[in-house]
Amino acid sequence: MDRDPVAGRGVRPSRSAADRRPAPPEDPETRARELCLRLLTARPRTRAELHRSLTRRGIDEEVVERVLSRFDEVGLIDDAAFAETWVRSRHTHQGLGRRALTAELRRRGVADEVVAAAVSEVDPEAEEERARELVRRRLGSVRGRDQVTAVRRLVGMLARKGYGEGLALRVVRDELRRAGEETDLLDEL
Repeated sequence: MDRDPVAGRGVRPSRSAADRRPAPPEDPETRARELCLRLLTARPRTRAELHRSLTRRGIDEEVVERVLSRFDEVGLIDDAAFAETWVRSRHTHQGLGRRALTAELRRRGVADEVVAAAVSEVDPEAEEERARELVRRRLGSVRGRDQVTAVRRLVGMLARKGYGEGLALRVVRDELRRAGEETDLLDEL
């Protein structure tokens, strides 16, 4: 132990964060398993996300496949369950429509048939009701605006959330009428 020249007390040498971290395991399979477990502890992930993370860290493709296959076997990776939970959560809490949900799941590497099954769980009536809720919530921000601006903003908001054009126009027209706003712009559609 070194001595602090001013206070005369013993001073421990400082250790950096790198010194305190355990050395990475030499066995690539153990390293891959530990990385996967760490990633899955933070949040659920798809097989494709884990695959990308492991290959980005330089783990051999054969090792990656072996580890991910074992994780599949024991149920630590389940893309169908991930997709179902993702759809339910993002539709309920973020108000996303089927198109946006499909795009997000595909970006996460979920297979098309799994995406289709998960997104089919969103009932068309529930999707329309969620779109209405979103429009009602935004109506205050477009009050006093000209009709074109109000419609453009509301339909644009629904489009960004993945709702189809026909549904968006119908919902905006109905909700503007219900709120007592003029909607002759949408009457021709």
